[in-house]
Amino acid sequence: MKVIITIPAYNEEHNISKVINDIRKVMTSANYTYKILIVDDGSTDKTVELAKKEGAIVYSHPKNYGLAETFKTEMERCLKSNADIIVHTDADNQYKAEDILRLIKEIEKGNDLVLGSRFMGHIESMSLIKKLGNKAFSRVVSKITKTKITDAQTGFRAFTKDVAKNIKIISNFTYTQEQIIKAIKQKYRIKEIPIDTRKTRKSKLMKNPLDFATKAGTNLFRIYRDYEPLKFFGTIGGIFIITGLLIGTWLLYLFLTTGRMGRTPSAILSMLLIVVGAQITSFGFLADMNRK
Repeated sequence: MKVIITIPAYNEEHNISKVINDIRKVMTSANYTYKILIVDDGSTDKTVELAKKEGAIVYSHPKNYGLAETFKTEMERCLKSNADIIVHTDADNQYKAEDILRLIKEIEKGNDLVLGSRFMGHIESMSLIKKLGNKAFSRVVSKITKTKITDAQTGFRAFTKDVAKNIKIISNFTYTQEQIIKAIKQKYRIKEIPIDTRKTRKSKLMKNPLDFATKAGTNLFRIYRDYEPLKFFGTIGGIFIITGLLIGTWLLYLFLTTGRMGRTPSAILSMLLIVVGAQITSFGFLADMNRK
């Protein structure tokens, strides 16, 4: 059974050597046939040089494309290399190399996608805003899939080649959640295991708490739009329709109690809101039909 440990890296010269060495020690002691693949996302420091020096396979993007595109490249390279099991981890030394074996063992037991959950284990350091954001993502994914997921954002996971082959990532923002949602909907076997994580460098994805909150809110918005379109558009459409009906009811009340017609702009607004609401709701039905 061939295992590929794949790591996205962007300017990780301070961590990459240790991460590769730790993985090599663990994997060598376990006698697996394995490779370490570094997908360099346009690093401008010594990440590539150091990774090659440590014996890892390196594939480089010509510029920085972001984590989602890097993950897609990882899947392509792993499938071309005929991997049986793919382990995805990070280059920031947050995750412990010895836990890779625990992920692999769960795949060997028959699971298709195994997630290392930080919230089931111990987190050495994570800001409150990031904890709240991660938990919010997990709640949304759990609600959409009707499966309890405690850490939908985790970058520490293992999966089979079938999962890599059959789950196509199309999002440029939420690939971690997309893989989980699609895996559950395609009836793959999912399992979470508790992991402990180290304190790591400052996040490259979060400039400040407000930036993280904005991005997290936008991505939660996209998840609902893409995976629960009927609820998403139905809720928005319902708000328009109810508002239009309330205005219309108020105009009807005025007519019945005073006998005055008038208020043409309000009547037009009422009709417009109802029509727009009905159209938005119909978008939800169409999107839901296409999704299925």
